[in-house]
Amino acid sequence: MPIEATPGELLERWRAGDPEALHSLLPVVYEELRAAARRHLKGERAGHTLQTTALIHEAYLRLVGQRPFAANDRRHFVALASNLMRQVLVDHARRRLAEKRDGGVRVTLADDLAEAQAGEVDVLAVDAALSRLQDLDAQQAHVVELRYFGGLSIRETSDALGVSEATIKRDWATARAWLKREMQAAIGA
Repeated sequence: MPIEATPGELLERWRAGDPEALHSLLPVVYEELRAAARRHLKGERAGHTLQTTALIHEAYLRLVGQRPFAANDRRHFVALASNLMRQVLVDHARRRLAEKRDGGVRVTLADDLAEAQAGEVDVLAVDAALSRLQDLDAQQAHVVELRYFGGLSIRETSDALGVSEATIKRDWATARAWLKREMQAAIGA
């Protein structure tokens, strides 16, 4: 009976060009991907056409269609896959908005990012704000993606980015304050 490969070994094989390794990794991290997808869909409008499984599969198709990325470990891989889920939702919102100009897909942000808001923020506004943050400070934008969208802890984000926990805490606090201000401006608060 063959010995099962660990997630780290599967990630290494995938980075080395073995597409089957990604296929083998998916069942190993599926529950974590489901949790990430549920976090993304939690604040979406009722009747959203993308459900948890569909969002995971859309992200998987994007993973298959791109060059393998360097994920340090299983949690980092899930965080990066979660970012792809966010991109799927943004693309979905753009398509929907193009079809129906009078509305947009809405997503609820965590209190620490949107404390003073009325509860919902347009997913496209979040994406635009993150793009602006990326232009201002790429590391802070990456911290937001890993912490907020990927669900990584301060320590896991520190390990993933190879910087100190103090730096991550500082970047996280600064990025949250900046995004809060941007999101308040987006809703006219």
